Amino acid sequence: MIKRLLYPSSLLLALACTSAAAATPAPHIDSGDTAWILTSTMLVILMTIPGLALFYGGLARSKNMLSVLMQVFMIFSLVSVLWVMYGYSLAFTEGGKVTGHVIGGIGKLLLLGVTQETFGALATVPEYVFVAFQGTFAAITVALIVGAYAERIRFGAVMVFSAIWFTLSYVPIAHIVWGGGFLNADGALDFAGGTVVHINAGIAGLVGAFLLGKRIGFGREPFTPHNLTLTMVGASLLWVGWLGFNAGSAGAASALAGLALVNTVAATGAAALSWSVGEALHRGKASTLGAASGAVAGLVAVTPAAGFVGPMGAIVIGIVAGLVCLWGVNGLKRRLRMDDAFDVFGVHGLGGIVGALLTGVFAAKQLGGTGGASPETFNMAYQVWIQFKSVLVTVVWSGVASLIAYKIADWIFGLRVPEESEREGLDIASHGERAYS
Repeated sequence: MIKRLLYPSSLLLALACTSAAAATPAPHIDSGDTAWILTSTMLVILMTIPGLALFYGGLARSKNMLSVLMQVFMIFSLVSVLWVMYGYSLAFTEGGKVTGHVIGGIGKLLLLGVTQETFGALATVPEYVFVAFQGTFAAITVALIVGAYAERIRFGAVMVFSAIWFTLSYVPIAHIVWGGGFLNADGALDFAGGTVVHINAGIAGLVGAFLLGKRIGFGREPFTPHNLTLTMVGASLLWVGWLGFNAGSAGAASALAGLALVNTVAATGAAALSWSVGEALHRGKASTLGAASGAVAGLVAVTPAAGFVGPMGAIVIGIVAGLVCLWGVNGLKRRLRMDDAFDVFGVHGLGGIVGALLTGVFAAKQLGGTGGASPETFNMAYQVWIQFKSVLVTVVWSGVASLIAYKIADWIFGLRVPEESEREGLDIASHGERAYS
């Protein structure tokens, strides 16, 4: 996520300053930039509700359809409120001399001091718009985790876990990578959320899948998606919404946004193709579910790279991500013997790792990239090391924070529903409703 405060050289290019030596202009509202970030905010909301909700809902069994929709919808609602209360302040304001390396300050709790006249990290967009845009990123990150623990978790536990994990994992990682923390200072490249969003959520899903255990009958009964049509519709909405997710992260209606948009489309198509080819070679047939999953894997992998690599680099990232994630949801999942219901770790965790690492490679100018945040000093070996460091930090941080959040939720509500409720389905057991009559 490129911010004026974080990657000044890239933003100067993005805003087409007339001279490299020219002074940064004073903050002012640019109607084109503002309109684009407003549009991007709505696109990210679209990719969450209904996009992600329908994608996950179609993958669930019919008796759990409403529970998945409800979890995604209410997580989005919860995180939107928490973001305004304290998330934005802790993620995107300057912290103390020591604590500021991992967390921001409390100066903008409840958006204190934010007005129609103030600017955040974007010098041509009102701060309120920036707050809303960043809030949608926080909300979808927490909602992604639903896919790992679906069909067997208590609704109360979902809400408690989400609030705690948002506080302990999403907010600090967002500050560390985007808000001026130590990885940002190291020069880690994450254009729109490979570490902050996808690896972060993927590890939380992995921890949750192990703690909750397998669904009743898993491995002995068929656990087939009840409506692949909805899953494909959801994946298509994710693809459309992701254009705001990535291109909006340029922070302006600029050439950089155009690069991010082209890379997002190209990498996604490449990943859908590579997954389908790999599946056809392995199983004899390419499936609709595989095509949709491959597309999401490509979207995930290009997220950290979208504004740093060229189109050919994006295509290679998509091809690699499609094949790696195909292996992740088949071979690796079997070896780990876990029940990650909708493959959050296999797609988002592994896809995010692939994208984060390859960003360090294909950001190089000789490979068609932009040279990262500092083109004049870009060093591929060093950048790959920084990317690896950011992956490792996110994996460890999210793993520990997730364990704490799940344990607290378990202590308050209990994580797993009773066996009879799981067999009946969470639509009836948790919400007293049926998706279909």
